[in-house]
Amino acid sequence: MKDLRIVFMGTPDFAVATLKALVEDRYNIVGVITAPDKPAGRGRKLNESAVKIYAKEANLKVLQPTNLKHDDFLNELKALNANLQIVVAFRMLPKVVWQMPKYGTFNLHASLLPNYRGAAPINWAIINGETKTGVSTFFIDEKIDTGDMILQEDIDIEPDENVGSLHDKLMHIGSTLVLKTVNEIKKGEVKTTPQKTTANIRTAYKLNKDNCKIDWNESIDNIYNKIRGLSPYPAAWCTFINGEDRLDVKIYQAEKEITPHAEHIGTIISNKKVLKVAVTNGYIIINEIKLPGKRTMDIKSLLNGYAFKENAKAL
Repeated sequence: MKDLRIVFMGTPDFAVATLKALVEDRYNIVGVITAPDKPAGRGRKLNESAVKIYAKEANLKVLQPTNLKHDDFLNELKALNANLQIVVAFRMLPKVVWQMPKYGTFNLHASLLPNYRGAAPINWAIINGETKTGVSTFFIDEKIDTGDMILQEDIDIEPDENVGSLHDKLMHIGSTLVLKTVNEIKKGEVKTTPQKTTANIRTAYKLNKDNCKIDWNESIDNIYNKIRGLSPYPAAWCTFINGEDRLDVKIYQAEKEITPHAEHIGTIISNKKVLKVAVTNGYIIINEIKLPGKRTMDIKSLLNGYAFKENAKAL
């Protein structure tokens, strides 16, 4: 059995579940590396990362480097004398960092690699209409999410699942997979396999305003998948034209209504209870929405105080 001294690297909630599992399994966490505190809100108050908040509660040593190649940080990292590094939802590491520990540096990624390498794997799996996804552990190398695979576990994506619920499932499955991986390393039984290189690998591109915009000319399934694949964060959006109003709205929850119709694509149809947009082969029924400067609301609440004209349309 190897005597492990672990440095953990991560920032958001997704990483906390894994760090917590390691602590509760009594692994020796000699240091936690997380993002620097960021100013947020009107008062620009400094916000600590979810990982930092938990690490402080668990009395773990925390480092928050702004530059992972800076000598001061590298010296601090060396001084921790770790022989294994675990990375969950952190940034790309320079070679000098991931090569440092004797037993290597491995990463937990929220997809079935080699598919969905990149920044937003959970979102893109749903946006692209996948019915399965999962988590993978692999040893880090020079490129992003390309290193030799250690373990994988898959999970079904439910037809109405959104990214919020899938994130939470993968977070818990991932923490268990990390424990299995660490246990194999500890026992000296870790086996790796190179990732397959095939031409049709799907990529988890970074999300931005352009790729979060709804194109109402797409198929009804593609639009529906985009809405749930971006809910609750960062949210699919579009522009509503309603008389003089031009509103950029975020749509959080919707349903498909597959039925023939003669409406122009993007036509908004509403009454006191229903708001829907005409698409190819049917309608997208909007159930939860956010108008600029307003809170997120269910559609009945919106229609109580806001009326759509006959020629309203979604762009």
